[in-house]
Amino acid sequence: MRIVAAFLIFSAAVCNAAELTPGRWEGVVHIPDRELTVVVDLDRDASGSWVGSITLVGLHIKGASLSDIVMKPPEIAFSVQTAPPPRGLQATFKDKVDPSGMLSGNFTQAGNTAPFSLKKTGPPDVEAPPRNTPVAKELEGEWKGEYELNGYKRQVTLQLANRPEGATAEMVVVGKRTTKIPLDTVTQEGDFLSLQSHEMGMNYEGRFGKEGEEIKGIFGQGAIEIPLVFHRGMATKTP
Repeated sequence: MRIVAAFLIFSAAVCNAAELTPGRWEGVVHIPDRELTVVVDLDRDASGSWVGSITLVGLHIKGASLSDIVMKPPEIAFSVQTAPPPRGLQATFKDKVDPSGMLSGNFTQAGNTAPFSLKKTGPPDVEAPPRNTPVAKELEGEWKGEYELNGYKRQVTLQLANRPEGATAEMVVVGKRTTKIPLDTVTQEGDFLSLQSHEMGMNYEGRFGKEGEEIKGIFGQGAIEIPLVFHRGMATKTP
């Protein structure tokens, strides 16, 4: 009986050691010819659900939210998506936690798989997803602009509106075809306006004048950056 009891105690200790607790893990993904430094923060929210964020040094990804977090100790899986390929990163991590607290497994992206190993280094510091802020009243409504890319002109319409949960924005680009850009992040700090579409990997950053009749900034997607000025009323050609 003592042997059985000792075995059960030992088994329980191993099982508990393999369970994941909130924390920060740091390590590398062993990609051929290089190592990708990774920082993963995992924690529980007020409801007890797992939440997390990830930083991938070298890919310019900092504090991106984790999704599809599945905990079946000792097996763990989570995903990260910054934008649909080829513009952004879509990847999954499938790993196990060993009794020492190390996470090791496979990183999968675009059909390619590479091993990784992460060591727990401290308490979690999960970065919360950005929240939309209200915009100034003079920014609400419709704006129009125009830019040229690869010899073709694009007409752009921007709609800004305030809601109780923060501002919302919608951008429509009309060229050879009409493209509606879903803008999921809207922030204003002083005279600086920032719009982002994580789904399409696009962003717009600009400053507006005191009169609220012009927003002058840069429209970007990946390595492409294009000057884009918005005006009230009719579209105006950018300089």
